[in-house]
Parts: sequence; C-alpha cells; structure tokens
Amino acid sequence: MIDATYLKAHRTATSMGSKRGAWTPDPLPGRRIRRMLPRGGRTKGGMNTKLHAICDSQGRPLNLFVTAGQVTDYIGARALLSSLPDVDWLLGDRGYDADWFREALKDKGIRPCIPGRKQRKTTAKYDKRRYKRRNRIEIMFGRLKDWRRVATRYDRCPKVFLSAIALAALVIYWL
Repeated sequence: MIDATYLKAHRTATSMGSKRGAWTPDPLPGRRIRRMLPRGGRTKGGMNTKLHAICDSQGRPLNLFVTAGQVTDYIGARALLSSLPDVDWLLGDRGYDADWFREALKDKGIRPCIPGRKQRKTTAKYDKRRYKRRNRIEIMFGRLKDWRRVATRYDRCPKVFLSAIALAALVIYWL
C-alpha cells in the first residue's frame, strides 16, 4: 500500500516564533522550514510536512519519505517507486492515479489497485474488495501520529525528523 499524510510543523521548527521586526541570524543555515526548501512548506493550514509511506499487507511500514507539505503524491510515488518490494498488487488512493505510475507498476510486474480520478476520460478498473483493505495504511499513520514528536514536527532538520519517525515505526511495528 502507498499513501501520504500531513504532519503539522510547530512554530519553533519553522523559526516563526521570533518577534515581529526582530532579525536574528540563523545559527545553522538551511535547517529552517521555509516555503522553498525541499522538506517543509506553507499550505492553507500553515507550515507542514508530508510523509509518504509504503507498507505491507499487515500495515507495517517498509519505506518512508518526507517532502514539503505542498508536494503532490506523484512526487512521493516517483521517489518510492524504486524501493517497491516484489508484490502482486499495490493499493493506492486516487492521488496516485497517473498513467506513468500505472505503466511503471506494470513494468515491475505489479498490478495497480487504484481508483481513477473523476475527471479521467477512460475509466480505470480496480478490485473494490481488495481496495477496502487500504485502511491498514491509514491505521498505520494514526498509530505513528500517536507519538507526539511525529504528530507535530519540532525538529528543524528533516533528517532528524525522519529518524524520529523511523524510530517510532521500529518500536511500534518491528520490536
């Protein structure tokens, strides 16, 4: 299964907690979450991060990838495509309905179970019974967000934040 979720960034992680008009130099440049940086960005809900994940049929995470909040699911799918395990099916929501993604999955010998977007000209067939099992990845995200450090991003550095997510996943699912 493949999916993505939003993770809210705390104002201390975004360096927005300083007083208006006061300028302070960044002690570690490049670690702030800004709009143009690749690991965090402003959306309608404020500054946030997007976590893309692949999990197995039991809902255990296999691969995690962090992007800026405004990044589409296609970017996460492209980044996680090379790390897909040898499986028969891949379940995904409508955000992953793209012809190039379906072709890439077929080239790997994986059958997509992804419903088509509403504006799609040709209808995409998918197994509705199998698609109902996709709730396991949503449950996985919910269990990861039970950890306060994962639910709200306090870390400025994306590597440290991804390490915290991986540690939480390791403790929850693999130990």
